[in-house]
Amino acid sequence: MKHLNHLFAVFLLFGLLTKSSGAAEKPNVIYLMLDEWGYFESGHMGHPDLLTPNIDRFASEGMRFTNAYAGAPVCGPTRCVLLTGLHSGHTSVRVNDGFSPIRADEPTLASMLKENGYRTGGFGKWGIGGRGTSGIPEKHGFDEFFGYYDQVHAHTYYPQYLIRNSREVPLKGNKSETFYDGETHAQDEIFRESMEFIRKNKDEPFFCYLPWTPPHGLWGIDEDDPSWQLFKDKPWTAGQRTDRDARVYAAFMHMVDSQIGKILSLLKELNIDDNTVFFLSGDNGGQDYFKTEDHPHGFFGPNLNPKTGERFRAGKGSLYEGGLKVPYLVRWPHKIKAGSISDHMLSFQDVMPTLAKMTAATCPETDGISFLPTLLGQSGQQQHPYLYWEYRKQQAVRMNQWKSYRSGNGKWELYDLSKDIEEKHNVAKEYPKVLQKLIALAKDAHEPARVGQVFNRSLIQKDRRQAPHGR
Repeated sequence: MKHLNHLFAVFLLFGLLTKSSGAAEKPNVIYLMLDEWGYFESGHMGHPDLLTPNIDRFASEGMRFTNAYAGAPVCGPTRCVLLTGLHSGHTSVRVNDGFSPIRADEPTLASMLKENGYRTGGFGKWGIGGRGTSGIPEKHGFDEFFGYYDQVHAHTYYPQYLIRNSREVPLKGNKSETFYDGETHAQDEIFRESMEFIRKNKDEPFFCYLPWTPPHGLWGIDEDDPSWQLFKDKPWTAGQRTDRDARVYAAFMHMVDSQIGKILSLLKELNIDDNTVFFLSGDNGGQDYFKTEDHPHGFFGPNLNPKTGERFRAGKGSLYEGGLKVPYLVRWPHKIKAGSISDHMLSFQDVMPTLAKMTAATCPETDGISFLPTLLGQSGQQQHPYLYWEYRKQQAVRMNQWKSYRSGNGKWELYDLSKDIEEKHNVAKEYPKVLQKLIALAKDAHEPARVGQVFNRSLIQKDRRQAPHGR
């Protein structure tokens, strides 16, 4: 009997060690993406007005990338690049109408990790397949998705309902005729569900995808929200209603910063912090909201360096730097060196191969390159020979320090970003051979889009009526 008890104890210990070893090989993954969060819109980047203590701490505990690029300059296409690992010359979603879907056969970050034993949840704004299309998240690897499917639906924080796995979840007290106020704030519900998913899956590897909508959208906030109390009386002048909108924008940044802090605290409480890699980024370049004579680059200057006065050219919707450069932070205690800064050039298509290497998952074919060596401080990091983007009638290519750009049928422009981060000086005439090489790369990188399918347009239209178009 003693022998059997001893044997049982040995097997139990072996099982625990195996589980522990497996957990170490399969870290939990959180990917949190804030909508239109600008490159300079945080305290650690020197912003004088926005309060982001938890994001600043996040940066001090992880790695900050100075050379990270969105997959596209707008919501839907950039999410498609992130989730499928393909650059925008190969993706199925290249328009930003809010509902256009990826194809039914396309793998995603979630399907890749689900096949590798991960629980998968998404909470926020989906944007690559409205209800009644081939692109719904629960058909693309997500065990659950809660939030907005159509990004137009996401323009208000007080919709009558949110969506869970294609089913409507009513939000108490919200009325169809109001977009700026109601009884139930959508971000509060999305945050609560985000936390619950982490709690529920603490004992197994999980992928928690958080494409949160703030600070983008129609700027509505509860009057008793603690973050609003910090900013509601700021003596800021941005013109008519935008006075309040600017204050709510600042409150939104503080609100999500507080929520990020609560996620970090939860990871420690559940004793899974050391085995959780946490990505935090914007989704595309910032937009110059609330411009005034005193703030010509936008009231909060998302693309304006407050220390040097240099400004990334243009903003959201453009393939100049201002539409593509995003804040990008990654935290993984004891794996990623705290307070490290990297100038490695990455783009959203790189996330899929990075997560595949990190979790020993089988990676689908992508246009990306894993940046795990950079995260772990290892040698041998492979570099992109070039990056390519297209949106509407724009095309852009980056190769080393060179960036080429064209709009419509206009002439190609060329910039040396090592000397001209503001893209003010077109040097196409000075370096014709460089430009011709980048033009050839652009031609090779483009292929016609193979789009997804719409099966039930009435569901799409119903969700879109929840909020106004135009943002």
